[in-house]
Amino acid sequence: MKFALSWLKAFLDTDADAATIARALNGLGLEIESVTDVAAALTKFRVARVLTADKHPQADKLQVLSVDLGDGNPLQVVCGAPNARAGLIGVLGLPGAVVPANGMELRKSAIRGVESNGMMCSTRELGLGEEHDGIIELPADATPGVSYADYLGSDPVFDVAITPNRPDCMGVYGIARDLAAAGIGRLKPIATTPVEGSYPCPVEIRTEDAEGCPAFFGRVIRGVKNGPSPQWLQDALKSAGQRPISALVDITNYVMLGYGRPAHAYDLATLSGAVVARKARDGEKVLALNGREYALEPWMTVIADDAGVHDIAGIMGGEHSGCSETTTDVLLEVAYFDPAGIARTGQALALTSDARGRFERGVDTGFLDTGLDLLTGLILDICGGEASHVVRAGKAPVADKVVDYAPTLAARLGGVDLPDDEQRRILAALGFAVSGEGVWKVAVPGWRPDIDGAPDIVEEVIRVHGLDAVPSTPLPRAAGVAKPTATAAQSLERRLRRAAAARGAHEAVTWSFLPEAEAARFADGADAPWVLANPISEDLKAMRPSLLPGLLSAARRNLDRGATSVRLFEIGRRYLRGEGGASNEAPSLAVVLAGERSARGWATGKAVAFDAFDAKAEALALLAEAGAPVDNLQVMGEAGPQFHPGQSATLRLGPKTVLARFGMLHPSTLKAFDLSAPVAVVELFLERLPGKKGASTFARAPYAPPVLQGVTRDFAFLVPTDRPAGDVVRSVRGADKANIVAVRVFDDFRGQGVAEGMRSLALEVTLQPVDKSYDEAALKAISDRIVAAAAKVGATLRG
Repeated sequence: MKFALSWLKAFLDTDADAATIARALNGLGLEIESVTDVAAALTKFRVARVLTADKHPQADKLQVLSVDLGDGNPLQVVCGAPNARAGLIGVLGLPGAVVPANGMELRKSAIRGVESNGMMCSTRELGLGEEHDGIIELPADATPGVSYADYLGSDPVFDVAITPNRPDCMGVYGIARDLAAAGIGRLKPIATTPVEGSYPCPVEIRTEDAEGCPAFFGRVIRGVKNGPSPQWLQDALKSAGQRPISALVDITNYVMLGYGRPAHAYDLATLSGAVVARKARDGEKVLALNGREYALEPWMTVIADDAGVHDIAGIMGGEHSGCSETTTDVLLEVAYFDPAGIARTGQALALTSDARGRFERGVDTGFLDTGLDLLTGLILDICGGEASHVVRAGKAPVADKVVDYAPTLAARLGGVDLPDDEQRRILAALGFAVSGEGVWKVAVPGWRPDIDGAPDIVEEVIRVHGLDAVPSTPLPRAAGVAKPTATAAQSLERRLRRAAAARGAHEAVTWSFLPEAEAARFADGADAPWVLANPISEDLKAMRPSLLPGLLSAARRNLDRGATSVRLFEIGRRYLRGEGGASNEAPSLAVVLAGERSARGWATGKAVAFDAFDAKAEALALLAEAGAPVDNLQVMGEAGPQFHPGQSATLRLGPKTVLARFGMLHPSTLKAFDLSAPVAVVELFLERLPGKKGASTFARAPYAPPVLQGVTRDFAFLVPTDRPAGDVVRSVRGADKANIVAVRVFDDFRGQGVAEGMRSLALEVTLQPVDKSYDEAALKAISDRIVAAAAKVGATLRG
């Protein structure tokens, strides 16, 4: 929120300078984004009088001006402004000055063969407004030669970041109240004189939507003269980044920005019949002031007359009924709208406005009459006219909120022991009414809907006293070496993160929310995705049931930008529906391999793409790092409909416990994510990993290398083609657990010499002696056990 120091001082009686006020606002929790002084950038621009204006000899649209700076030495300046003429007093930028609008440094130069010693400037060029049809025209009493910065005077503009919980500071008056409570001056009371009105309101005003618009106050002012607003009002709005439009519109904006009270003025001539706050009807549309047409939903609150909708209530008025230069009679609207309804409507229409930002945070429910009096008084003073009686339809939901508060909480929760009298003073300065002894009864003012309990009162007291006054107190720490703070689950995730990165994958962090269609594709069976009732957008509507959709989208973006090989992984949470509709949050690790596993080259030939075996290798390596008993895992099908059948599988501990799934994605899944190349993926379900008995972590025993050298033996087995190689490896590995330490497939042959329906599977078996080397008898005994174990799964030793 932006405002000028002069606007603040209209509400706050203070001599404090901008730097002091900025420090105080930061101390109050109202963070200063910036403090800018427009005049400070204009020190090299001077007030100048045009003595003569002659036609340029080489250009019809240019003039050659003789400009006086008050020193008796006129300067020659070439100017193209249509209003440049003899006798005009304007602003001259001298050589060396930097134009604020575009950063251009002015220099002495020749324009069409005529020397120019600077530039006569427009309002836009100096960053003071949007006018650029001509150069600035100053009053006749402006003194030539004076720095334009001195002529304007210093009026710094504050840009304050207002957090969503401070609706009271969405107006300059609320910020002034905070500063006064902190001792930076005295808050001036709101000067309003109620206007009774001299005739009955000629328009029927009512509310038919007690939930969306419980209170609708209004009155008519006839005989107004709409035109440019006075300079003080325009300057105030410009400091806030607003463009002055007309007196009637500027007055409503001034009250909104100054007091946090949005209001609206309708051109009475455009209205027909009663003006009603109601729900929109099916098929209704409205052309808003931003020039866009919006289709309304039946649950949205609108302001309408007999002819149709004129206003998206609390957000934006309609173009048809807005005030113009020809407006002579106006209807003022000051209403209270339900914050939740405003937020929901604005989000559904993708429509933001200053009014919406205030209504959805919550405006002061007791400011309806005062706001109407402010508007009426300003319109009568600036535009003239005659006011009607006030019509009050409905009643604002004024909640008499009283909080029980013990002053000792300031020390216990806030760490600052403040005297009771000082706490009473602070609360009174902020508008709270305090009564009682011991445990106080603190009545919350209507402009503070964010206050719910005693801790909120502590926050108010402490921040006004000064957040920098809260002492820094270290937490107690036991003597000795600090104990580990990471849980077993955190340690596991850290270890997996390092392992995945060490294997060449890059970590990604994707949204926990997905488009509903993508989430549904990975929600298997009854595990329908959770859908948010109030999402940020349609593309972030469903909670992810898997990490794979987010990683696939990330892989697509990388491939679209020219990446040839993508290796991504993510550790995060997936969100599932449990029994009875309960929400389950489960940890998971996912890996996506897309593009080329190895690039083309003279040694490798063509580029090689990732396949299902690459995914299986990643799954087994990461499960081993997690401490899973990989030697006991079974490879089984049914990875899911997202996967390619025959090129995917699951890794299970027993027939039911699925620890991971891996493989190539189904073509339909690739198409859904706009991926043209085959993609291999892995998904580990970390919550299903078995825990270590008698240990809280997966700590490994210290590494102790064997004393004796290992021995390798090769075996070739004839195996049915439908028998997975993993079954044979697992069976051989279990043949002699004391001696066999590793089993690896190094060849899979099918062809001449091997019967139809069979394949030759070659295994390398590593044996590790413990206390003595093997002799021939020991090796033969182990080999016999290996052959017997292979026979149990249908494998016979090849002759």
